[in-house]
Order: sequence, then C-alpha cells, then structure tokens
Amino acid sequence: MQHAASAIIAPEVGFLPAYWQFHEEVTRAQLRAWLPTGRHTLVDVSGPRGPGAELAAEAGHTVLRVIDGVPPGRGLEDPSSDGGGLNGRGSDDRGSDDLGSEDRGSEDRGSEDRGSEDRGSEDRGELDGSARRDRHGQIIRLVADSSRLQFLKDGCADAVIAEDRALSVHLAAEMMIAEIARVLRPAGRVLACVDSLVLGMAVLADQHHWAHLVDVPHAEVVLVPWPDGSITRCYGPDQARELFSGAGLTVKWIRPRTVFSESMVTHCLQREPDSLPKLVRAELAAAADESLGAQLVISASKPRTRPH
Repeated sequence: MQHAASAIIAPEVGFLPAYWQFHEEVTRAQLRAWLPTGRHTLVDVSGPRGPGAELAAEAGHTVLRVIDGVPPGRGLEDPSSDGGGLNGRGSDDRGSDDLGSEDRGSEDRGSEDRGSEDRGSEDRGELDGSARRDRHGQIIRLVADSSRLQFLKDGCADAVIAEDRALSVHLAAEMMIAEIARVLRPAGRVLACVDSLVLGMAVLADQHHWAHLVDVPHAEVVLVPWPDGSITRCYGPDQARELFSGAGLTVKWIRPRTVFSESMVTHCLQREPDSLPKLVRAELAAAADESLGAQLVISASKPRTRPH
C-alpha cells in the first residue's frame, strides 16, 4: 500500500509514471501562466524540484536561485560537488548588482578571495560562480538558507517563487514569508505551493494518529511527521491566508495543484496515451475548491506604497 505522502512525492526514476507526467506539466503550465510579462528580476526559493527558475529564465527574466541543502563547508566550486549545472564557471555579466546587499562584496574577486571570507555564511550566502543563460534571461545560483535572505536588499525583487513545498519544509514559515515580503518591491508578487491539511490528515490516518486527527481542524499550526522521519507543515486556506497577511501580503487566489485524481489521470492516459495536453488544459480550466487537493498553490502580492 502506498503511503499518503506519495501523493506529492514523485518517484526517483528516469521515466515518470503517467500521473507524475501530468502533475509536472500542470505545475509548469501554472507557473508559465503566473509569470509576469516583460523582463523582471525574480528570486526563486523553491525546493529542489521546482522548475520556476528555468521557466522564468526562458521567459526572459533574471532569476536568483537560492539553493538549500549543500553540506556546511562544501562549496559548489568544489570539484567533488554534485553537478546539477553548477559547474563553477565564472561570469562577468550576472545582472545581480541590484539584488545583493551593500556588504555582500564584489562578485568578481576570484575563488580564492571568496573562499577566505566566511564561506557558507547563512547571513550572506555563497555565489557558486556560474550564471546560466537561457535564450533571453539568466539564472544566478546562490547557496544559502532560503528562509533567511539578509544578503538581498529590501524591495529588490519583482516576484518571488516559493514552489515545491518551500513553506512546508521550512517549519518556521513566518520568518521565511517575512523575508519574501521584505525583498519584494511594492506591487511585487509571490507564488507558493504548500502541503494541504487534506494531505496532512491522510498521512496522520496512515500512521493511525487518531487523536491528532481530531485536533487538526482546531490547530493554529499543523506539523505532520513524514515517512522519512522529517516533518512537514500543512495548511488549510484560512491558515495560508493568515500566514501571508501576517507578512503584509494580500492573497489573490488559492487553488489545489491538481483537481483531477491520480486514478482518473492514470486511467485516461492508459486509454488514450496522447491525451496529456488535453488533460492539462482541462485541469487548468476546472473549477477548483480551494480546500481540496494534496497541495495548495497560493498567489499573493505586496500592496503598493501609498503616496504621502
């Protein structure tokens, strides 16, 4: 029997099963529809699977991709580090001068200087020395704690992407959303994806935590143990709104990542393997109850500054 958490965790295989192909295409379509037009500066604090930086760069934006999860003391320019496109090549055209704080230091010092100044500092982050260009935009990768963005100036970003459960994995989400709000310019937007209460209750039921299930509807913060021993923070629509409004952000809409069930999608694709594009279009057009789904997608904005 599959654990309920498998509803949002794609298998680590080279070829995704039918439902996960659908899930990935829906995620990409939702991101493309949300991205601003023109060319802008975006910050991406998503989890490792989030495709937002790639899609934003393809659309012409400059994206600062903040990457969690590198062991302390191990820089991305270390030849033993995992590739993942972070190859340590230098770039003299990063376009990030308007992002960094004044004490971040010059980006063109050379690797020796960078290594001598508090490598891995969670307050400043660590540039990996590479800027990947797509057709029009670029991705600048930075190793740092994505919930602490002190290395970025106030109001430096036109939009922030917090996909792939970022506000569920970082349990102190209030601190993370406050940082997101700080770096957003007035009228800037944020797109986030979080684990839902529906998923959290299913996981608790799988684990036979019946007493905790009774408390879930009344809890201000719902933390759910994951099968791998980690903990995820789950949200209902009201809790998500409270989190964002507490940081001074206005929620525009909340919807499930997918309305269609895994069984329905799998059945359709088995019967008609070429129907994936039609399924994705139908998913995007479907009326959605914001309280349903294993994940919730939230779009919010920072209020415009009122003239004095």
